[in-house]
Amino acid sequence: MPSMELQQSAGAGSNMNGSVSGDNEAQMLSSREKRGGWITFVFVSATLMGLMIAGWGWLTNLIVYLIEEFNVKSIDATQISNVVNGSINMIPIIGAMLADSFLGSFHVVSISSGFSLLGMIVLTLTATLGNLRPRQCETAGSSFCRGPSKLQLAVLYTGITLASIGLGAVRFTLATLGANQFDKPKDQEIFFDWFFFTFYAACVISSLLIVYVQDSISWGLGFGICAAANFLGLLIFFLGNRFYRQDKPQGSPYKSLARVVVAALRKRNVLLSSDCKDYYHGSDGSNKMAAATPKRSFRFLNHAAMKTEGDIHSGGSVAKPWRICTVQQVEDLKTLIRIFPIWASTVFLATPIAIQSSMTVLQALAMDRHLGPNFKIPAGSIIVVVLFSSAIFIALLDRFLFPTWQKLTGQSLTPLQRIGLGHVFNVLSMAISALVESKRLKIAHDHHLQDQPGAIAPMLSLWLFPQLVVVGIGEAFHFPGNVSLYYQEFPVSMKSTATAMISIVIGIAFYVSTALVDLIRNVTEWLPDDINDGRLDNVYWTFVVLGLLNFGYFLVCAKHYEYQNLEQEVEGSSQL
Repeated sequence: MPSMELQQSAGAGSNMNGSVSGDNEAQMLSSREKRGGWITFVFVSATLMGLMIAGWGWLTNLIVYLIEEFNVKSIDATQISNVVNGSINMIPIIGAMLADSFLGSFHVVSISSGFSLLGMIVLTLTATLGNLRPRQCETAGSSFCRGPSKLQLAVLYTGITLASIGLGAVRFTLATLGANQFDKPKDQEIFFDWFFFTFYAACVISSLLIVYVQDSISWGLGFGICAAANFLGLLIFFLGNRFYRQDKPQGSPYKSLARVVVAALRKRNVLLSSDCKDYYHGSDGSNKMAAATPKRSFRFLNHAAMKTEGDIHSGGSVAKPWRICTVQQVEDLKTLIRIFPIWASTVFLATPIAIQSSMTVLQALAMDRHLGPNFKIPAGSIIVVVLFSSAIFIALLDRFLFPTWQKLTGQSLTPLQRIGLGHVFNVLSMAISALVESKRLKIAHDHHLQDQPGAIAPMLSLWLFPQLVVVGIGEAFHFPGNVSLYYQEFPVSMKSTATAMISIVIGIAFYVSTALVDLIRNVTEWLPDDINDGRLDNVYWTFVVLGLLNFGYFLVCAKHYEYQNLEQEVEGSSQL
């Protein structure tokens, strides 16, 4: 009797626990459904606006700050800028790994924004305290300028490092957090378009207002405004916490990918089967709908999902994690392998943009930047034309051009089509850059400005605008196109990594551009310290040729690529 009562009591307790557990799950599901949606875009976009005004405010004018305040030579300043830009764009992969595996997007954005704020405070100190920077040169371009001390460089690089960590980790992790608020791929595509619009709009504001304050009023005040914008963006981000849908990290997805490789190697001698019952789909069978049988591409990896004796417990759970993987995990790795060639082509798409962004500042410094008798365009602000062009065209594409194209053809532009158009505009921009620089050099030589450091050619910097407008149009096509492709094609467990992929491309591009500039300086005489003595136009023509070759490579990759998760979106349309 007592044992029976005990069993009944235990059964009742089990039912009660099950009921409570079920109620808790229902409440969590209801809470999740109430969160998210377009209300979160207000907070995400406002946060992005504040953080990017702060980040772009110091980054876009870094070359000028190094030259004018720290007496760094011009080409060396562009190289430092390229390394900083490269680092900023490599850091997101670290933020993505932390977000996907351990902390979640919300905590990564919060922590990185704090790093950014600390960096801005240190940079503000370097600009306001005279002991933290060298004495200014008495004559522009003088070879007798005193460089910064080790302490001054240490403080400067500390500020740059902290600000870089914050700026690098926050941008694309914030994009992931925002996209996670939506369930439909169409809403996610629209979100990415307007996320990038906000991104470029913030950079335009920063390049116009912050850079003007830095050049015309005070570097300290300019950096101080950046710090205030950073703080305001972080505050707004916290205010939106109650609306965010926060997905908990499920552990490292990279470990799962490594398991596929190891398991496939261990089972390389096992004969593959055509029967789906011979493959492992997970203990609950939830993956059967996603991938019933492994696809024939990269068949070697299919060995990892083959069931052999001792791999699985009687209950269906995995007994040997490094000998058996689900079919879905195998297909996830295949997706990454398929997309890698396209990703690689984007590196050489971004490399000319990286070089152009820094060289354009040097060109502007050697040109007449006056607009009327009383206003002079800051050299660091010249790149705002790219940002303005990108922001305008992203809005035009989303509101007018894409809908019009769909009405005329009955099809939407695929991400690969958008990236391909970006390639075309990028090559065109390099060609325009070469022609403009040829004209600038001719004018400089006609006025005998060689061997005169700091000499200004009597040519308006407005001539630089066409090339920057065209490259901005290209970015409006290929940057959102790349992010949309990666986000929708990558495994669900790697969404933060997906949005960070384009940043990694940009980071690698800046490192490659730095190496190429060093190579060009060592092999040719095209890039001396004074660009009036060089042949920057030949550098641009070189990238026109490389861009055409890279575009051809992209076309081959795109033609053979098959969408994995966009099949319903692009059904009936061509792959490219």
